[in-house]
Amino acid sequence: MITRTAQFQLFLLVLVMGFLLGPQVIEALQRIPQNDGAAATAPAENLPEGAQTTLPAPEKRPDPFEQLALSAKGAYVWDINAHRKIYAENADARLPLASVTKVMMALAATEALLQDAKITIGVGDLYEEGDTGLYVGEIWTFEKLLAFTLVASSNDGASAIATEASAELGKTSGAAAVPADKGLFIAKMNEKARAIGLAQTAFYNESGLDAGNRSGGYGSARDMAMLFEYVFRKHPEILLPTSSGVMDIQSESGFIHHIANTNQDVPHIPGIIGSKTGYTDLAGGNLVVIVDIGIDHPIVVVVLGSTREGRFTDVKQLITAATEAIVNGSTPKETN
Repeated sequence: MITRTAQFQLFLLVLVMGFLLGPQVIEALQRIPQNDGAAATAPAENLPEGAQTTLPAPEKRPDPFEQLALSAKGAYVWDINAHRKIYAENADARLPLASVTKVMMALAATEALLQDAKITIGVGDLYEEGDTGLYVGEIWTFEKLLAFTLVASSNDGASAIATEASAELGKTSGAAAVPADKGLFIAKMNEKARAIGLAQTAFYNESGLDAGNRSGGYGSARDMAMLFEYVFRKHPEILLPTSSGVMDIQSESGFIHHIANTNQDVPHIPGIIGSKTGYTDLAGGNLVVIVDIGIDHPIVVVVLGSTREGRFTDVKQLITAATEAIVNGSTPKETN
């Protein structure tokens, strides 16, 4: 029989053991994995010395634009669907446009003339610089002559279109326009530029040809990206012929013209939607393209003030870098 003294001593012993072993019991319980389906995580004090307790930060991807070696004075890459800039360099510098001007010519004429309107090539049209094979008195539909003019970058074709469009504008406005006068049409081109919001853009002729010390058109790389997006959204038929490397096109007079795109790289650019070159002494080499870099993911790439050959390599570099930046989710880059 246990005496009261023995009971008291046993109680004290249990109390002391509980006090001494209690923390170890608690630690042991903490080590038991919770039965909630999640993997157990060892406490930091039980890991080998120097071991990481968190996942390493993801490796930072290199900026695809850092290695660019552009010849251009101004460049811009615009994501049409996301409506955001991907790359810009001297984006707002006002530079000579050369034959990139013809895209605004095409837009203004499309809004002034019917697609099947008949246009006759005049003697004065062939005074323009360059010979793309048009004949005096040759009759065209506006639709076909515009395609010819953009693909071949024909100054003669641009002159004939501007003359006809100016005469048509004179009829609708009530102005007594002389048929050979292109003034109303050039005014229409500038009015359209203001309506679109092209702040750095002005046109002095329909083709972009230099006239002495003044270019036929001026604009910024950013403005040209906005112009091409507008045409792409509102009048995609304008750009469609410019995605072809070569074209056979017949005038209403029965002459068949075989023409090559002035953008020599069109056949080698996957997803090409539209393209326009430009080159004069004042402008240097210009090139603007719209390219689908994925499934319905069009971007505009603008290069102004490059060299005759450098414009093509500049655009290739920008397409490659922009595609990588979009895939990797890189942030837009801009330099002044």
